[in-house]
Amino acid sequence: MGITELLPLLMFVALAFLLFSGFPVAWVLGGVGLAFGLIGIAADELAFIQFSTLPSRIFGGVMENLILTAIPMFVFMGTMLEKSGVARDLLNCLQVLMRRVPGGLALSVTIMGTILAATTGIIGASVIMMSLLALPIMVDRNYDHALATGTIAASGTLGILIPPSIMLVIMADLLSRSVGNLFVAAVFPGLILASLYMVYIVIRCTLNPSLAPPISESLGPRTRTGVAIMIMRSFVPPVILIGMVLGSILGGVATPTEAAGVGALGAVILGFFNLVILPSLGVKEFALEASPNGAQSASITALAPWKRLAEFGRTVSGVVDSTAQTNAMIFGLFVGATFFSYIFRALGGDDLVIGMVEAMGLGPWGLLFLLLGLVFVLGFFFDWIEITLIVLPVFAPIIAQLDFGDHVARIDVVYWFAILIAINLQTSFLTPPFGFALFYLKAVAPPQVRIQQIYRGIIPFVILQLIGLILVILFPEIALWLPRTLLN
Repeated sequence: MGITELLPLLMFVALAFLLFSGFPVAWVLGGVGLAFGLIGIAADELAFIQFSTLPSRIFGGVMENLILTAIPMFVFMGTMLEKSGVARDLLNCLQVLMRRVPGGLALSVTIMGTILAATTGIIGASVIMMSLLALPIMVDRNYDHALATGTIAASGTLGILIPPSIMLVIMADLLSRSVGNLFVAAVFPGLILASLYMVYIVIRCTLNPSLAPPISESLGPRTRTGVAIMIMRSFVPPVILIGMVLGSILGGVATPTEAAGVGALGAVILGFFNLVILPSLGVKEFALEASPNGAQSASITALAPWKRLAEFGRTVSGVVDSTAQTNAMIFGLFVGATFFSYIFRALGGDDLVIGMVEAMGLGPWGLLFLLLGLVFVLGFFFDWIEITLIVLPVFAPIIAQLDFGDHVARIDVVYWFAILIAINLQTSFLTPPFGFALFYLKAVAPPQVRIQQIYRGIIPFVILQLIGLILVILFPEIALWLPRTLLN
């Protein structure tokens, strides 16, 4: 095998080296593709005219892809719920409702992470938001630091799997499969992971109550009427919004892109309701503060109506700015990945990979475990979007040809594999040394929370994620039953 035939393999070596350089990933992907494209031209493996197809691939395959238009709207929806205080009120409400259950605050964080996962797939935003809202409270209430940080990090990463997930939108595009089918297939696996987290928390806190002291009975509303108002104000609205988004997708009423638009509009309405309407009606912000009569606390200063509208306008402006920056990063990665994958294929990368796999003689199951192991190891060093954009385009042609006999029908193999990869990629946020959720959490954690405690705290949750992965491998119907039931 000559050196020119090894160019695709050398591309991955160069990519792996440069990803550790600190340069933006989009520039690294595009730069490696350009460099090896020029090397290919010099070695007569490529013709310069082939570069002329790149603009059409970028604009036709990425910029004009209607499936990907769901991403900006889902990003906007999640950011709006965060900035408008809806997410903060939801956590406060859950704390009161779960205070008599062992590990009630940790369970509240897990439930909140599950609900937020159904509004946005921005893991960094979810982890940071829950860290800012919940971690100081958990520390003040003498929660075990490892349990607290592990719960927040694991719950914050549920958005990578539970629909509507940005990652599933990207995977569906890369695999040329239906986004709606992939969303439906991810529902049960995502809920199973969340359930595993909650069962673990309850069992551990029951065996050792000192890990998670309960909140005081004096905090929050004391009367049934106060609790009912709290639920209607803080819990019901975001649940209705999630029901509208997911229900329209699962019921076949709307496509994921249309549902994303509904979610974005619903988030604006909730934000307006939270920041403008409720203060106008005299309904005060709910916060966990002790008061002699148990009334809800008033932490929002009374403002004139026009000032509340101005504040809402500034909030929307900030959300739009944050959404634009996030989407610029995501689509920049798409452009770089398109450049990289095109040059990789043009240099014969597909044939090289297929030849190597056939030479190993692993068979379908061996190849499946090889790919899952590869993704798990890459998760120690790279972000999910980097792994997805690098691995899936290379292995997608091979995946579609796998035959697992009676275990999984050929028509369902790609969907099953995509869910396995999605569960596997969730661990990439938690595994050191470069678990991004751990860095997000440490960046905003109180000074007394040490990185060693964070690392120790995520170990049980990584094990739980691997248990969830094994369950879906052994019982594919966990992922495939709901799509068959609803969509066929």
